[in-house]
Amino acid sequence: MKNLLKLLILLTAVFSSLVQAKLNVFACEPEWAALAEVIGGDLVKTTSATNALQDPHYIQARPSLIAKIRKADLLVCSGSELEIGWLPLLLRKGNNPKIQTGKPGNLMASQFVRRLDIPTVLDRAQGDMHSQGNPHIQTNPHNIAIVASVVAERLQQIDPGNADSYQQNLAEFLQQWNQAITGWEQRAANLRGQEIVVHHKSWVYLEDWLGLVEVATLESKPGIPPSGAHLSQLLAQMKTKPAKLIIRSPYQDAKASAWLSEKTGIPATLLPFTVGGSDNANDLFKLFDETIHLLVIHLDTAE
Repeated sequence: MKNLLKLLILLTAVFSSLVQAKLNVFACEPEWAALAEVIGGDLVKTTSATNALQDPHYIQARPSLIAKIRKADLLVCSGSELEIGWLPLLLRKGNNPKIQTGKPGNLMASQFVRRLDIPTVLDRAQGDMHSQGNPHIQTNPHNIAIVASVVAERLQQIDPGNADSYQQNLAEFLQQWNQAITGWEQRAANLRGQEIVVHHKSWVYLEDWLGLVEVATLESKPGIPPSGAHLSQLLAQMKTKPAKLIIRSPYQDAKASAWLSEKTGIPATLLPFTVGGSDNANDLFKLFDETIHLLVIHLDTAE
């Protein structure tokens, strides 16, 4: 009787641990952590290496991140060299075979969408260039939908026992997401052709989606901080052919956009860029709600 009781206790403990076990998803950026949570639901535990106030190009491969990546079952990053300064070190130090390149647990989101700004000539003198194209794919919600399907597929590969749950979560998300895209596009219909200045070339996928026209960047070259000489050139340019709006993301210094706005009268705004980029952008849906809201306020002359 005692042996039977011990066996029951042991089986209960084992069953409990299996029920409570979750897949660990390590995301490089907040948007992918948020997406993994939607698709994985209660079956996954996510962590993001960066937050909305950090430039994802430049973070430190801290011991705490190494510890987390060591336990990861799935790695989801933007890719296209966005994380080239720190992700290879994390992968090497973490020594986790499940998430190495070529494994189902390694997902580089930008590899599954149409990439923009692929350079024809690589020249580091031209600033921070990405040989595989612009990595900031998350500013177009159609890209989010594509990556959602890939995330669901990878979770099903890694955890086939819960494949039906992942597929159901994906279907529910895409239904809501595609409806939301229709609403965002209707609200933004009058933005097409509007000219903008951006701090960094972070917004090419947003521009491609909505038909915005980027006429200048506050950086003279990608990744090079705005200089006085370049800003003076922009001031002269804006006097003859002004843009309608100056845009920056939360981790970029406001000084350059504020200076140009003051000198020209062109409004400057901060767009959230990723989940958590503003108080009103705390999930994927609200990220685009807020982005469209801010653009419409400043650019939609029909409003």
